[in-house]
Amino acid sequence: MKKMLYLNGATIMLLAMLSCGKQQGDGGNDAPQTYPTMIVSTGATELITSYPATIRGREDIEIRPRIDGFVDHIYIDEGSTVKQGQLLFKINSPQAEQAVMTARAAVASAEAQLATAELNVSRMTPLAEKGIISAVQLEASRNALNAASAAHEQARAQQKNAEATLSWTSVISPVDGHVGAVPYRKGSLVNSQNVLTTVANTKTVFACFSLNEKELAEFLSGLEGNTQAEKLKHASEITLTLADGMAYPYKGRIETITGIVNVSTGSAGFRAEFPNEEGILRSGMSGKVSVPTAYSDVILIPQRATFAQQDKVLVYVVEDGTAQQRILSVTPTPDGRTYIVHSGLSTGERIVTGGVATLSHGAKIVFEQ
Repeated sequence: MKKMLYLNGATIMLLAMLSCGKQQGDGGNDAPQTYPTMIVSTGATELITSYPATIRGREDIEIRPRIDGFVDHIYIDEGSTVKQGQLLFKINSPQAEQAVMTARAAVASAEAQLATAELNVSRMTPLAEKGIISAVQLEASRNALNAASAAHEQARAQQKNAEATLSWTSVISPVDGHVGAVPYRKGSLVNSQNVLTTVANTKTVFACFSLNEKELAEFLSGLEGNTQAEKLKHASEITLTLADGMAYPYKGRIETITGIVNVSTGSAGFRAEFPNEEGILRSGMSGKVSVPTAYSDVILIPQRATFAQQDKVLVYVVEDGTAQQRILSVTPTPDGRTYIVHSGLSTGERIVTGGVATLSHGAKIVFEQ
C-alpha cells in the first residue's frame, strides 16, 4: 500500500513538471511583440551643405608703377583706408623729366618754323598776285607751311605723351578700399613688374567656393527656372562661417557660376556676394559657406527607425508579418531627426519606427496601425 502511494506521488510530480514546461513554452518568447510602424511616403525638405570658401574684395587691384624709377615718397601705410584718386606713391624718374624738357623744346622749335613758314606765305602771296614771282614759288611756300604745321602738331603730341608719362610718377588709387602690404620703401628701384601694394574694395565681398559635377547638377536641379541665371534668382540665401567659428551676421547670395568645369579638379567655381559695410571681412580671409538645397518628392524617414551595422544604415521593413532588414542609402537632414532615402525603400512600404534594437531579421511582429 505504501509503495503504491509513492508511485502515484512520483507520477503526479512528473505530470506537474510537464505541465509547467508546457505553459512556459506556450507563453513567452514565441509570442510576436508589437512595434510602432509607418507607411513610407514622400515629402519636401532642405539640405544644407558646407564648402570651404575664400574671401575676396569686390575689386582686388594690384598697384604697379607704370614707369621705371625710385620710390620718392610713400603716402599711405599698410591697412589704411584710401579713396579713389588718392595719392599713394611718388616715383622719381629723371628720364621722364628729361623727356618732357626735350618735348617742350621740340614744340618751341616747331612753333618757330611754323611762324617762319606763315611769314613766307604772307610775303609771297601779294608778289605772286602781281606776277613778280611765279605761282609755283607761292605753292612751294604753302607746302612748306603745311609741313611746318604738321611738324608742330607732332611736337605737341610728343609733349603731351611725355607729360602723361611724367604724370605716372604719381601713383594713385583707382578705387576706394583698404591697402594691403607695402613691400617697398623709400629709395627702392621699381618698375612695372613690381607690385607696390594692393587696394581691395571690400564694401561688398565675394566668397569663392567650388562644387563638383554631381553637386552642381543636384544644386541646379533643385531650383526653378530654365536658364542658369533664372535658377540663381530663385536660389536661397547662404550663410558664412569664419575661420574662428563665428557666424557672419549677414547672408549672401550666389551671383555667378563659372561656365567651365575645371578638368583638373572636376569642379565648377561659385561666387557669392556678401555685404560688408562694417568692414568685418577682409580680402584673403577664409571660412565656409553653407548652401541650402531644396528637395521635393523625396522619401523621408525618422532616424530613430534605422540602425547602423558595419558602416551601413539599415531599417526593418514589415513583410508578411515579419521584420526584414534592408540596407539604405541616406542623407541626414539638418534637423538631425530625419533621413532622405535615396535607395532601398519604396513608397507604400511599412517600416518599424521604434524598438529596432530588440528586433532581429525574420522576427514575427505585430505592428501598430
